[in-house]
Amino acid sequence: MEIVSQIVEYVNGFLWDYALLILLCGTGIYFTVRLKFVQVRKFKDGFKRTFGGIRLKGEKADGSGMSSFQSLATAVAAQVGTGNLAGAATALIAGGPGAIFWMWVSAFFGMATIFVEATLAQKFRVQRQGETLGGPSFYIKQAFKGKFGKVLAAVFSVLTILALGFIGNMVQSNSIGDAFHTAFGIDPLIIGIVVAVAAGIIFLGGVKRIASVTEKMVPVMALIYIVGSLVIVIANYRNIPEAFRQIFVGAFAPQAVVGGAAGIGVQQAMRFGVARGLFSNEAGMGSTPHAHALAKVKHPCDQGIVAMMGVFIDTFVILTLTALVVLTSGVLSYGGDNKLDGVALPQAGFESVFGYFGVIFIAICMFFFAFSTIIGWYFFGETNVKYLFGKKAVKIYALLVVGFIVLGSTLKVDLVWSMADMFNGLMVLPNLLGLLALSGLVARLLKDYDRSRKSTKGLSGIAARENDK
Repeated sequence: MEIVSQIVEYVNGFLWDYALLILLCGTGIYFTVRLKFVQVRKFKDGFKRTFGGIRLKGEKADGSGMSSFQSLATAVAAQVGTGNLAGAATALIAGGPGAIFWMWVSAFFGMATIFVEATLAQKFRVQRQGETLGGPSFYIKQAFKGKFGKVLAAVFSVLTILALGFIGNMVQSNSIGDAFHTAFGIDPLIIGIVVAVAAGIIFLGGVKRIASVTEKMVPVMALIYIVGSLVIVIANYRNIPEAFRQIFVGAFAPQAVVGGAAGIGVQQAMRFGVARGLFSNEAGMGSTPHAHALAKVKHPCDQGIVAMMGVFIDTFVILTLTALVVLTSGVLSYGGDNKLDGVALPQAGFESVFGYFGVIFIAICMFFFAFSTIIGWYFFGETNVKYLFGKKAVKIYALLVVGFIVLGSTLKVDLVWSMADMFNGLMVLPNLLGLLALSGLVARLLKDYDRSRKSTKGLSGIAARENDK
């Protein structure tokens, strides 16, 4: 096990410290330029489509797809997870406040990447046995004809099933078990069984039940956490200017913020900010396109524009609020003196204002975040099980995931977390190859979308509707 651990850590060090930072940021910059800053040009449209489409009781999903908002909610369910609590805190400890600035930078370029992912997922989705299916495996196969494309798509599918469906869901259930054990003293195994049963009921309900749960859970959980975080930040309002000063100064001159003892430089601030941001919002990882493929929209770019809002909500709203809770409450220290790590940091920030209720609040948020991620990741894995083996294997996959959820709640999962990081990182490589190979097609689709929007705007309401038909 020690040898396995060393190999996993070595691979992770290479992937997340060097290769993926260059590949993901480089790809995001390339798409930003090629698509003429699509994340800026289409932000207003995406914002209106997203927040104008929120429905706690929306249209019914079925095998043929979901509403645009249901697809986004399923994607955000996976994006907003334990990393939004622990990820921001880890970036602050290892990279200083400046890491948050670089987190924003990576998310900005990541919005262009996720636009491409969702657009391609829509373009190359298929109808199979009365169901709509789509995701990276489908567009990778189209990007590279012949045996190479089939093998690369299959490799991506296997990595996704392992990284998200099995290993990833183990660590999510472990986070829930730990949080409830700390807050209420409940045996993590009991929590694991309860979570597994609840998740299993949702899994067996198929796309319809998954969409119904996520469209209700995601807005509620996001609102609860946002309101709670704003209370903490407002309670410490005098420290808000200093928090932003630390973020901007720390991005380019970390020593001016953290002091020499911490040993944090610009490279470290950049490295941890970019890595944690990309890991949290999943732009370029190839996970969220599985959900966006199912959206019922008129043009592939319609869902690409909505998908960008997932990165915005995850990083610019929720991760930023976590960072501000930590910075304004003064619970962070440097130079090896920091006694708190991971989720304990935002927990301490909430406790400083809410008292012990802050511990309970974080436990509840952890449940929502981790449980929604379990649902989203299960669904992404299920799509790849269907791609490789067909519908007949889904029930076996669901039962295995339920078993892994129970197992994960009881384990010490340092190695499992590291393996999840490794498989997540490996997923990126075939996905980016597919995205880059099809970049010309996406550029043409966006031009077509822009032309269709301009021509429709000049028509009367009735004519525009007829044109849409």
